Amino acid sequence: MIITTSQGVADFCRSLSQNSFITVDTEFLREKTYYPKLCLVQLSGPDKDARAIDPLIKGIDLSPLYDLLADTRILKVFHAARQDLEIFYNLTGKVASPVFDTQIAAMVCGYGDSVGYNNLVHDITGKGIDKSAQFMDWSHRPLTERQIDYALGDVTHLCDVYVHLAKKLEHQNRVSWVLQEEEILNNPSTYSNDPYEAWKRIKLRSPSRKTLAVLREVAAWREKAAQERDIPKSWMMRDETLADLASQAPRTVEELQKIRNMPKDHANGRIGEALLDAIRKALSAPKDEWPQVEKRKSMPPQAAATLDILKMLLKIQSSEHGVAAKLIATQDDLEAIVMDDEADVPALKGWRREVFGEDALALKAGRLAIGLSGDRITKFPVSSLQDPL
Repeated sequence: MIITTSQGVADFCRSLSQNSFITVDTEFLREKTYYPKLCLVQLSGPDKDARAIDPLIKGIDLSPLYDLLADTRILKVFHAARQDLEIFYNLTGKVASPVFDTQIAAMVCGYGDSVGYNNLVHDITGKGIDKSAQFMDWSHRPLTERQIDYALGDVTHLCDVYVHLAKKLEHQNRVSWVLQEEEILNNPSTYSNDPYEAWKRIKLRSPSRKTLAVLREVAAWREKAAQERDIPKSWMMRDETLADLASQAPRTVEELQKIRNMPKDHANGRIGEALLDAIRKALSAPKDEWPQVEKRKSMPPQAAATLDILKMLLKIQSSEHGVAAKLIATQDDLEAIVMDDEADVPALKGWRREVFGEDALALKAGRLAIGLSGDRITKFPVSSLQDPL
Protein backbone atom coordinates (compact mmCIF):
# COMPACT_ATOMS: atom_id res chain seq x y z
CA MET A 1 0.00 0.00 0.00
CA ILE A 2 1.24 3.47 -0.94
CA ILE A 3 0.52 6.47 1.30
CA THR A 4 -0.07 9.61 -0.75
CA THR A 5 -1.63 12.05 1.76
CA SER A 6 -0.28 14.03 4.70
CA GLN A 7 -2.98 12.58 6.94
CA GLY A 8 -1.98 9.09 5.88
CA VAL A 9 1.66 9.81 6.78
CA ALA A 10 0.65 11.14 10.18
CA ASP A 11 -1.64 8.20 10.97
CA PHE A 12 0.82 5.52 9.92
CA CYS A 13 3.76 7.10 11.73
CA ARG A 14 1.61 7.43 14.86
CA SER A 15 0.84 3.72 14.76
CA LEU A 16 4.51 2.83 14.22
CA SER A 17 5.58 4.97 17.18
CA GLN A 18 4.06 2.37 19.53
CA ASN A 19 6.72 -0.20 18.58
CA SER A 20 10.13 -0.88 20.10
CA PHE A 21 11.61 -1.16 16.61
CA ILE A 22 10.67 -0.38 13.02
CA THR A 23 12.31 -1.40 9.74
CA VAL A 24 13.13 1.26 7.15
CA ASP A 25 14.24 1.28 3.54
CA THR A 26 14.28 3.83 0.71
CA GLU A 27 14.30 3.93 -3.05
CA PHE A 28 16.18 6.83 -4.60
CA LEU A 29 17.95 8.10 -7.70
CA ARG A 30 21.36 9.74 -7.87
CA GLU A 31 22.52 9.42 -11.46
CA LYS A 32 21.66 13.01 -12.42
CA THR A 33 21.89 14.86 -9.10
CA TYR A 34 24.46 15.65 -6.42
CA TYR A 35 22.06 14.85 -3.62
CA PRO A 36 20.07 11.59 -3.68
CA LYS A 37 16.50 12.14 -4.89
CA LEU A 38 14.16 10.36 -2.49
CA CYS A 39 11.49 8.46 -4.42
CA LEU A 40 9.93 6.13 -1.84
CA VAL A 41 10.15 5.38 1.90
CA GLN A 42 9.12 1.93 3.10
CA LEU A 43 8.40 1.22 6.76
CA SER A 44 7.14 -1.67 8.83
CA GLY A 45 6.62 -2.57 12.45
CA PRO A 46 7.15 -6.04 13.93
CA ASP A 47 3.66 -7.01 12.72
CA LYS A 48 4.94 -6.69 9.10
CA ASP A 49 1.97 -4.49 8.15
CA ALA A 50 4.22 -2.51 5.83
CA ARG A 51 3.45 0.72 4.01
CA ALA A 52 5.33 2.93 1.58
CA ILE A 53 5.22 6.72 1.67
CA ASP A 54 5.40 8.58 -1.65
CA PRO A 55 7.55 11.69 -1.05
CA LEU A 56 7.08 12.87 -4.63
CA ILE A 57 3.47 13.86 -3.99
CA LYS A 58 3.33 17.65 -4.20
CA GLY A 59 2.75 19.26 -0.81
CA ILE A 60 2.87 16.03 1.22
CA ASP A 61 3.93 16.68 4.83
CA LEU A 62 6.75 14.34 5.85
CA SER A 63 7.37 15.89 9.26
CA PRO A 64 5.68 12.97 11.13
CA LEU A 65 8.14 10.64 9.37
CA TYR A 66 11.09 12.80 10.37
CA ASP A 67 9.82 12.93 13.95
CA LEU A 68 9.54 9.15 13.97
CA LEU A 69 13.12 8.74 12.76
CA ALA A 70 14.32 11.15 15.47
CA ASP A 71 12.38 9.39 18.28
CA THR A 72 15.11 7.92 20.47
CA ARG A 73 12.66 5.45 22.06
CA ILE A 74 12.34 3.51 18.79
CA LEU A 75 15.11 1.49 17.16
CA LYS A 76 15.34 2.06 13.39
CA VAL A 77 16.52 -1.02 11.52
CA PHE A 78 18.20 -0.64 8.11
CA HIS A 79 20.32 -2.84 5.89
CA ALA A 80 23.45 -1.00 4.64
CA ALA A 81 22.17 2.13 6.34
CA ARG A 82 24.68 4.76 5.26
CA GLN A 83 22.99 6.00 2.08
CA ASP A 84 19.53 5.95 3.64
CA LEU A 85 20.76 7.92 6.64
CA GLU A 86 22.50 10.40 4.34
CA ILE A 87 19.22 11.07 2.56
CA PHE A 88 17.38 11.82 5.78
CA TYR A 89 20.29 13.90 7.09
CA ASN A 90 20.21 16.05 3.94
CA LEU A 91 16.46 16.56 4.37
CA THR A 92 16.40 17.26 8.10
CA GLY A 93 19.91 18.14 9.24
CA LYS A 94 19.65 15.35 11.83
CA VAL A 95 20.89 11.77 12.02
CA ALA A 96 18.16 9.18 12.66
CA SER A 97 18.80 7.57 16.04
CA PRO A 98 19.14 4.95 17.36
CA VAL A 99 19.82 2.65 14.40
CA PHE A 100 20.65 -1.00 13.82
CA ASP A 101 22.42 -1.93 10.59
CA THR A 102 21.83 -5.57 9.68
CA GLN A 103 24.76 -5.55 7.24
CA ILE A 104 27.16 -4.70 10.05
CA ALA A 105 25.46 -7.15 12.40
CA ALA A 106 25.70 -9.91 9.80
CA MET A 107 29.45 -9.34 9.42
CA VAL A 108 29.88 -9.53 13.19
CA CYS A 109 27.82 -12.72 13.24
CA GLY A 110 29.97 -14.44 10.63
CA TYR A 111 28.00 -14.02 7.40
CA GLY A 112 31.02 -12.85 5.42
CA ASP A 113 32.77 -9.62 4.48
CA SER A 114 29.94 -7.96 2.57
CA VAL A 115 26.93 -10.25 2.52
CA GLY A 116 24.20 -9.14 0.11
CA TYR A 117 20.72 -8.56 1.43
CA ASN A 118 19.18 -11.20 -0.81
CA ASN A 119 21.60 -13.88 0.41
CA LEU A 120 21.12 -12.82 4.01
CA VAL A 121 17.33 -13.06 3.74
CA HIS A 122 17.59 -16.47 2.09
CA ASP A 123 20.01 -17.79 4.73
CA ILE A 124 17.83 -16.62 7.62
CA THR A 125 14.27 -17.04 6.29
CA GLY A 126 14.68 -19.45 3.38
CA LYS A 127 12.90 -16.96 1.12
CA GLY A 128 14.19 -15.39 -2.08
CA ILE A 129 13.88 -11.81 -3.31
CA ASP A 130 13.26 -10.74 -6.90
CA LYS A 131 15.96 -8.06 -7.27
CA SER A 132 15.12 -7.19 -10.89
CA ALA A 133 12.85 -4.36 -9.74
CA GLN A 134 15.82 -2.78 -7.99
CA PHE A 135 17.04 -1.17 -11.21
CA MET A 136 13.75 0.38 -12.29
CA ASP A 137 13.15 4.14 -12.42
CA TRP A 138 11.62 4.82 -9.00
CA SER A 139 10.77 8.42 -9.90
CA HIS A 140 8.32 7.34 -12.60
CA ARG A 141 4.65 7.31 -11.65
CA PRO A 142 2.50 5.31 -11.33
CA LEU A 143 4.57 2.59 -9.67
CA THR A 144 3.86 -0.92 -10.87
CA GLU A 145 2.46 -3.61 -8.61
CA ARG A 146 5.75 -5.45 -9.02
CA GLN A 147 7.70 -2.44 -7.76
CA ILE A 148 5.41 -2.03 -4.78
CA ASP A 149 5.66 -5.71 -3.83
CA TYR A 150 9.44 -5.54 -4.09
CA ALA A 151 9.67 -2.36 -2.01
CA LEU A 152 7.42 -3.58 0.79
CA GLY A 153 9.06 -7.01 0.81
CA ASP A 154 12.39 -5.45 1.72
CA VAL A 155 11.13 -4.10 5.05
CA THR A 156 8.99 -7.12 5.97
CA HIS A 157 11.92 -9.50 5.44
CA LEU A 158 14.05 -7.07 7.41
CA CYS A 159 11.91 -7.74 10.50
CA ASP A 160 12.88 -11.42 10.47
CA VAL A 161 16.53 -10.64 9.73
CA TYR A 162 16.72 -8.17 12.62
CA VAL A 163 15.11 -10.48 15.16
CA HIS A 164 17.42 -13.34 14.16
CA LEU A 165 20.60 -11.25 14.27
CA ALA A 166 19.66 -9.49 17.50
CA LYS A 167 19.18 -12.84 19.25
CA LYS A 168 22.46 -14.14 17.85
CA LEU A 169 24.36 -11.06 18.98
CA GLU A 170 22.86 -11.32 22.45
CA HIS A 171 23.76 -15.00 22.65
CA GLN A 172 27.34 -14.31 21.51
CA ASN A 173 27.64 -11.26 23.78
CA ARG A 174 28.52 -9.08 20.79
CA VAL A 175 25.92 -6.32 20.94
CA SER A 176 28.61 -3.85 22.01
CA TRP A 177 30.66 -4.78 18.94
CA VAL A 178 27.89 -3.64 16.63
CA LEU A 179 27.40 -0.45 18.63
CA GLN A 180 31.09 0.37 18.20
CA GLU A 181 30.84 -0.19 14.45
CA GLU A 182 27.77 2.02 14.17
CA GLU A 183 29.44 5.03 15.79
CA ILE A 184 30.39 6.34 12.35
CA LEU A 185 26.74 6.12 11.27
CA ASN A 186 25.72 8.24 14.26
CA ASN A 187 28.24 10.99 13.49
CA PRO A 188 26.81 13.94 11.49
CA SER A 189 30.22 14.56 9.92
CA THR A 190 29.79 11.28 8.03
CA TYR A 191 27.14 12.96 5.87
CA SER A 192 28.25 16.60 5.84
CA ASN A 193 30.33 16.54 2.59
CA ASP A 194 32.67 19.36 3.57
CA PRO A 195 33.94 20.84 0.25
CA TYR A 196 37.39 21.38 1.75
CA GLU A 197 37.75 17.65 2.38
CA ALA A 198 36.95 16.73 -1.25
CA TRP A 199 40.58 16.95 -2.43
CA LYS A 200 41.50 13.92 -0.32
CA ARG A 201 39.47 11.67 -2.64
CA ILE A 202 41.47 12.66 -5.75
CA LYS A 203 44.59 10.62 -6.42
CA LEU A 204 47.85 12.31 -7.44
CA ARG A 205 51.28 10.80 -7.90
CA SER A 206 53.96 12.25 -5.62
CA PRO A 207 52.31 15.68 -5.23
CA SER A 208 54.09 18.67 -3.70
CA ARG A 209 52.49 20.77 -0.96
CA LYS A 210 51.90 23.50 -3.53
CA THR A 211 50.06 21.07 -5.80
CA LEU A 212 47.88 19.88 -2.91
CA ALA A 213 47.10 23.47 -1.92
CA VAL A 214 45.78 24.18 -5.42
CA LEU A 215 43.95 20.87 -5.53
CA ARG A 216 42.22 21.64 -2.23
CA GLU A 217 40.86 24.93 -3.55
CA VAL A 218 39.76 23.78 -7.01
CA ALA A 219 38.19 20.60 -5.59
CA ALA A 220 36.30 22.70 -3.02
CA TRP A 221 35.11 24.99 -5.83
CA ARG A 222 33.83 21.98 -7.81
CA GLU A 223 32.09 20.49 -4.77
CA LYS A 224 30.30 23.74 -3.92
CA ALA A 225 29.35 24.37 -7.56
CA ALA A 226 27.91 20.84 -7.89
CA GLN A 227 26.00 21.24 -4.61
CA GLU A 228 24.53 24.58 -5.72
CA ARG A 229 23.43 23.16 -9.07
CA ASP A 230 22.49 19.74 -7.60
CA ILE A 231 24.35 17.86 -10.32
CA PRO A 232 26.96 15.08 -10.08
CA LYS A 233 30.36 16.60 -9.43
CA SER A 234 31.82 14.72 -12.41
CA TRP A 235 29.37 16.66 -14.61
CA MET A 236 30.86 19.86 -13.23
CA MET A 237 34.45 18.78 -13.84
CA ARG A 238 36.31 15.48 -13.99
CA ASP A 239 38.90 14.41 -11.43
CA GLU A 240 41.56 14.25 -14.15
CA THR A 241 40.96 17.89 -15.02
CA LEU A 242 41.25 18.95 -11.38
CA ALA A 243 44.50 16.98 -11.13
CA ASP A 244 45.91 18.81 -14.16
CA LEU A 245 44.82 22.16 -12.72
CA ALA A 246 46.59 21.34 -9.47
CA SER A 247 49.78 20.19 -11.18
CA GLN A 248 50.03 23.08 -13.64
CA ALA A 249 48.44 25.88 -11.55
CA PRO A 250 47.54 28.09 -14.56
CA ARG A 251 47.49 31.84 -13.87
CA THR A 252 45.89 33.12 -17.08
CA VAL A 253 43.01 32.26 -19.36
CA GLU A 254 45.50 31.23 -22.04
CA GLU A 255 47.18 28.79 -19.68
CA LEU A 256 43.79 27.55 -18.52
CA GLN A 257 42.80 26.74 -22.10
CA LYS A 258 45.70 24.27 -22.30
CA ILE A 259 44.37 22.12 -19.47
CA ARG A 260 43.22 18.69 -20.59
CA ASN A 261 39.43 18.35 -21.05
CA MET A 262 38.87 22.03 -20.27
CA PRO A 263 36.07 23.30 -22.58
CA LYS A 264 36.96 26.60 -24.23
CA ASP A 265 33.75 28.25 -23.07
CA HIS A 266 34.60 27.26 -19.49
CA ALA A 267 38.09 28.69 -19.72
CA ASN A 268 36.82 31.95 -21.21
CA GLY A 269 33.75 32.34 -19.01
CA ARG A 270 32.70 32.53 -15.36
CA ILE A 271 33.91 29.04 -14.59
CA GLY A 272 37.38 29.96 -15.78
CA GLU A 273 37.33 33.11 -13.63
CA ALA A 274 36.26 31.09 -10.61
CA LEU A 275 39.02 28.53 -11.15
CA LEU A 276 41.71 31.19 -11.54
CA ASP A 277 40.46 32.88 -8.37
CA ALA A 278 40.65 29.55 -6.54
CA ILE A 279 44.20 28.97 -7.75
CA ARG A 280 45.27 32.50 -6.73
CA LYS A 281 43.71 31.94 -3.31
CA ALA A 282 45.62 28.70 -2.87
CA LEU A 283 48.98 30.15 -3.89
CA SER A 284 48.58 33.27 -1.77
CA ALA A 285 47.81 31.30 1.40
CA PRO A 286 50.69 31.00 3.92
CA LYS A 287 52.83 28.03 3.00
CA ASP A 288 52.59 26.60 6.48
CA GLU A 289 48.83 26.23 5.86
CA TRP A 290 49.29 24.16 2.71
CA PRO A 291 48.35 20.48 3.09
CA GLN A 292 51.11 18.18 4.24
CA VAL A 293 52.33 15.51 1.86
CA GLU A 294 51.61 12.17 3.52
CA LYS A 295 54.69 10.02 3.24
CA ARG A 296 53.86 6.44 3.96
CA LYS A 297 56.66 4.54 5.60
CA SER A 298 57.81 1.69 3.45
CA MET A 299 58.25 -1.62 5.23
CA PRO A 300 61.76 -3.01 5.36
CA PRO A 301 62.21 -6.26 3.41
CA GLN A 302 62.46 -8.32 6.61
CA ALA A 303 59.02 -7.05 7.71
CA ALA A 304 57.28 -8.78 4.80
CA ALA A 305 57.46 -12.13 6.59
CA THR A 306 55.86 -10.62 9.70
CA LEU A 307 53.05 -9.22 7.55
CA ASP A 308 52.43 -12.64 6.00
CA ILE A 309 52.22 -14.24 9.45
CA LEU A 310 49.78 -11.57 10.64
CA LYS A 311 47.60 -12.24 7.62
CA MET A 312 47.56 -15.92 8.51
CA LEU A 313 46.67 -15.07 12.12
CA LEU A 314 43.83 -12.87 10.87
CA LYS A 315 42.38 -15.80 8.92
CA ILE A 316 42.63 -18.03 11.98
CA GLN A 317 40.92 -15.49 14.24
CA SER A 318 38.25 -14.71 11.66
CA SER A 319 37.37 -18.39 11.41
CA GLU A 320 37.58 -19.02 15.14
CA HIS A 321 35.32 -16.12 16.09
CA GLY A 322 33.04 -16.24 13.06
CA VAL A 323 33.67 -12.60 12.15
CA ALA A 324 34.44 -11.24 8.68
CA ALA A 325 38.21 -10.78 8.34
CA LYS A 326 38.01 -7.32 6.78
CA LEU A 327 35.87 -6.16 9.70
CA ILE A 328 38.60 -7.19 12.13
CA ALA A 329 41.60 -5.64 10.36
CA THR A 330 42.45 -4.04 7.02
CA GLN A 331 45.68 -4.32 5.05
CA ASP A 332 46.63 -0.85 6.32
CA ASP A 333 46.01 -1.99 9.91
CA LEU A 334 48.28 -4.99 9.47
CA GLU A 335 51.07 -2.95 7.90
CA ALA A 336 50.83 -0.37 10.69
CA ILE A 337 51.06 -3.07 13.37
CA VAL A 338 54.12 -4.55 11.67
CA MET A 339 55.83 -1.16 11.97
CA ASP A 340 54.57 -0.09 15.42
CA ASP A 341 53.17 -1.99 18.41
CA GLU A 342 51.26 1.15 19.43
CA ALA A 343 49.87 2.01 16.00
CA ASP A 344 46.71 4.11 16.10
CA VAL A 345 44.53 1.66 14.16
CA PRO A 346 41.12 0.09 14.86
CA ALA A 347 42.63 -3.41 15.04
CA LEU A 348 44.35 -2.44 18.31
CA LYS A 349 41.23 -0.97 19.90
CA GLY A 350 37.99 -2.21 21.47
CA TRP A 351 36.69 -5.64 20.58
CA ARG A 352 39.17 -5.97 17.72
CA ARG A 353 42.07 -5.87 20.16
CA GLU A 354 40.46 -8.70 22.12
CA VAL A 355 39.82 -10.79 19.02
CA PHE A 356 43.03 -10.07 17.10
CA GLY A 357 45.21 -7.23 18.35
CA GLU A 358 46.59 -8.85 21.50
CA ASP A 359 47.49 -12.03 19.64
CA ALA A 360 49.07 -10.00 16.83
CA LEU A 361 51.36 -8.24 19.31
CA ALA A 362 52.15 -11.55 21.03
CA LEU A 363 53.06 -13.03 17.65
CA LYS A 364 55.40 -10.13 16.92
CA ALA A 365 57.01 -10.45 20.36
CA GLY A 366 57.65 -14.17 19.92
CA ARG A 367 55.19 -15.23 22.61
CA LEU A 368 52.90 -16.87 20.06
CA ALA A 369 53.55 -19.07 17.04
CA ILE A 370 51.52 -20.46 14.15
CA GLY A 371 51.78 -24.03 12.97
CA LEU A 372 49.94 -27.20 12.07
CA SER A 373 47.87 -29.25 14.47
CA GLY A 374 47.00 -32.31 12.44
CA ASP A 375 45.66 -30.87 9.19
CA ARG A 376 44.61 -27.56 10.73
CA ILE A 377 46.60 -24.32 10.95
CA THR A 378 46.42 -23.02 14.49
CA LYS A 379 48.27 -20.86 17.01
CA PHE A 380 50.51 -22.09 19.84
CA PRO A 381 52.05 -20.46 22.90
CA VAL A 382 55.80 -20.45 22.32
CA SER A 383 56.42 -21.79 25.84
CA SER A 384 54.41 -24.95 25.03
CA LEU A 385 54.44 -25.75 21.35
CA GLN A 386 53.05 -29.20 22.00
CA ASP A 387 49.73 -27.86 23.27
CA PRO A 388 47.68 -25.84 20.76
CA LEU A 389 45.53 -23.03 22.13
